[in-house]
Amino acid sequence: MQIAQLNDKVSIKYTGKLENGTTFQIITEADPLILTIGCHDIPPTLEKALIGMSIGEQKLVRLEPDEGYGIRRKDLLHTLNKESFGKKANLQTGTILSLSLEKDGQTHKIPATIVETNQDTIVVDYNHPLAGHNLFYDVTLIAIETTEPHSL
Repeated sequence: MQIAQLNDKVSIKYTGKLENGTTFQIITEADPLILTIGCHDIPPTLEKALIGMSIGEQKLVRLEPDEGYGIRRKDLLHTLNKESFGKKANLQTGTILSLSLEKDGQTHKIPATIVETNQDTIVVDYNHPLAGHNLFYDVTLIAIETTEPHSL
């Protein structure tokens, strides 16, 4: 029986859920995630869980916030003046904006969620929407392509 090991190229499917059961991502067998174990394309805890799995094996993997998208940071909440967006902007709680930030001399587009609206200001949250959440991945290993011989 072939088992997944470091440096193997694998195909996986999974459903990602929050602790309350809300699904945040589905990767299907028809369009699987293909990655090489050890290349850090997915969170390390999830990647380590793949090692030792056999084709068709299913595993539930829990990631703490610091293993997924990080803890929620209060310093990533910013109050902005509504007038800087113009009169036609849809500035409602829950709206995701694409804002420009300058860092190291370069402008970057960053998503920010409006979490509060006031008469003249809005509060935007630059945290990733999944930050601060425990994440649960129901992952199934679909295929293994060994990239180099493994020693016994």
